[in-house]
Amino acid sequence: METYGYTNPEDNKTNYVYRSEKKIAAALLGIFLGTFGANKFFLGYINEGIIQIVLNIVTCGIASIVPFIEGIIYLTMSDQQFDETYIKNKKSWF
Repeated sequence: METYGYTNPEDNKTNYVYRSEKKIAAALLGIFLGTFGANKFFLGYINEGIIQIVLNIVTCGIASIVPFIEGIIYLTMSDQQFDETYIKNKKSWF
């Protein structure tokens, strides 16, 4: 069965620590390369990545604060909450 970037804790009933496969990478891409929509492209949100690039061009880079904030939000979430929100439910902004 394909995991789509997350591991189902129901698969292993023993003492299990849930780890997200994409959380840290998406957060770092948002913080350092968010101007280019890298975090959006990494999570599979192609349209939102293009919107982020266009917004940064139109606002001369001021819109790069949005992916920076998103990166911080990703880091403060639990791994399970991140996967539930952005991988399973496909919430594209904040």
